[in-house]
Amino acid sequence: MKPVKRDRARRLLTLSLLAGLLTGCGIRATEVPTDFGPAPSRVHCSLTDPEVTTQTTRGVPVQVFLLCGSSLVSVDRAVRVPDGTADSARRVLVAQGLFDELAESPSVAEKEAGFTTDVRGGMKVSGPAPGDPDDTLRLSTSPGDLTSYALAQLVCTFSDSAAAEGDGSVVLGGPTPDRPRRYECTDEVRSRPGSTEPPSSEVPDN
Repeated sequence: MKPVKRDRARRLLTLSLLAGLLTGCGIRATEVPTDFGPAPSRVHCSLTDPEVTTQTTRGVPVQVFLLCGSSLVSVDRAVRVPDGTADSARRVLVAQGLFDELAESPSVAEKEAGFTTDVRGGMKVSGPAPGDPDDTLRLSTSPGDLTSYALAQLVCTFSDSAAAEGDGSVVLGGPTPDRPRRYECTDEVRSRPGSTEPPSSEVPDN
């Protein structure tokens, strides 16, 4: 074969190979899988576990506010209060039980539903100090030292329970001589607990 014909044959062969490679690349590009697994499931903040919904049979039915997504959502719990407990002592027992429930790690079902808590254990709840309004609940940690999430959880949980007067607010104080304040659980607090702290106001001496 003459040199010119050999060069032409080589060029034709090279062009054919390049065309094949380009075509192959095009096919591979369109066939690369784009499914990298199922999309992350949305947080549904709903419980279907019967053990969670029936636990209220083991004590006084209550609701506590846990964090789910970026808001507060209530879940059913129960606290134990001995029969015959005086009203003043009952309020404190209910408040302590509510706190303990908030500080407890969410159950498996609650975690799967997206629930978390920012309340940490070890805090004690007591009744009013001398001079406090009768409905005051004093905490062993100052409310101002809590995270905005934890404070929102406590305020909304307490204000919606037998530990408060049922008007959507609760009087909280830290260790004496801290002055107690009345905190409110508002729609904004429930929907944005991380950026909206419960509004509060001073309370007069008893």
